[in-house]
Amino acid sequence: MSTPAPLEHVRALMGPAEPLPDRAEVVIVGGGIMGVSIAFHLAAAGVVDVLLIERDTLGSGSSAKPVGGVRATFSDANNILLGMRSLDAFESFEHRFGRSIGLRQVGYLFLCRTEDQLSAVRTSVALQNTLGCASRMISPAEAHALNPFLDPDRLLAASFSPRDGYAEPAPVIAGYAAAARGLGVRFAEHTEVLEVGSGTGGRHRLRTQHGELSADTVVIAAGAWSTALGAMLGVHLPIEAVRRQIGFTAQQVEPHPTVPFTLDLSTTLYFHNHRHGLLLGISDPAQEVGLCREFSHGWTRAFDAAASLVAPSLAHRPLVGGWAGLYENTPDHNALIGRAATGGVLYATGFSGHGFLQGPAVGEIVADLYLGREPFLDPAPFSAERFTGRRSLLHEVHII
Repeated sequence: MSTPAPLEHVRALMGPAEPLPDRAEVVIVGGGIMGVSIAFHLAAAGVVDVLLIERDTLGSGSSAKPVGGVRATFSDANNILLGMRSLDAFESFEHRFGRSIGLRQVGYLFLCRTEDQLSAVRTSVALQNTLGCASRMISPAEAHALNPFLDPDRLLAASFSPRDGYAEPAPVIAGYAAAARGLGVRFAEHTEVLEVGSGTGGRHRLRTQHGELSADTVVIAAGAWSTALGAMLGVHLPIEAVRRQIGFTAQQVEPHPTVPFTLDLSTTLYFHNHRHGLLLGISDPAQEVGLCREFSHGWTRAFDAAASLVAPSLAHRPLVGGWAGLYENTPDHNALIGRAATGGVLYATGFSGHGFLQGPAVGEIVADLYLGREPFLDPAPFSAERFTGRRSLLHEVHII
């Protein structure tokens, strides 16, 4: 009898590094920046029985492929405070966790090309300054001096925030995870939560492909996959997944001039240095809702059209690499953070492209909510209840 040929298209399925426990005090679902930050902050606060469950590997979802921007440049006061608190954490990360995160504080440059944008950004800068940011309005000529790729004749003005910049998500996730492990947090990678519901005694039952367990508290931090988990627990978390893509130009013998992380508010085009090349991106308005994470080149049409307006030399640049990730968008493009009406359920999700830059601060807030302590910022405006009641939705100008 001949030996069957191997099925090369079959993917080997892995299990957790160690068996699932029967129970845990806190189970965090989602192993991106939000999950590992929450795990670390809970453990650092003395919570000793924490389990984090991730369907793939840590950082493999939305956190694996963000732009890596870090900023406090927002128009909503709470978003500004989340950004500032997280910037503190990013600046001290290497000292605290012993890992370089490639932090480059080259600043953020938001381009204004309409009178409405100019008025809104001026108001944002004034608010940022009252909260301790060093952002300022600059002229088209000053914007061009900071970023020579720009056509100053296309601009009315810009805002510049020198403390902002970008970092590498992977070492941030690895740093939080290692520190959390050192404090006793357990991790179950390659483990998918198939069902979750309330069990006896107010505890929750979670079923995975590797077995069942119970938890006193479940923290939903599963990004674009959070809506289905919330529904199983009676929690409405309105999130739509949208593919966002990024391209890289070739590495040059001589580096490009160092430029700020630059964003055009009219088109959502953005770019910054990537070693001796450039990282290019845009929030493609033609992208359909869905969980697709395969890279394609269709978005480059929107980028080239936008670049031809504000940075003509970047239009039609050949790409040598790229990636596709997911935005986890809420209806008002602001985060969902809070304690659910369902007992023993917390959530931190729906960050709409801002999760990496807000992750350190949100991990701290969720730990405080669990422990019944007053957080540095009241997360009530980010409650998911704003989409079911008559609360005002959040309005944020600085969205891409």
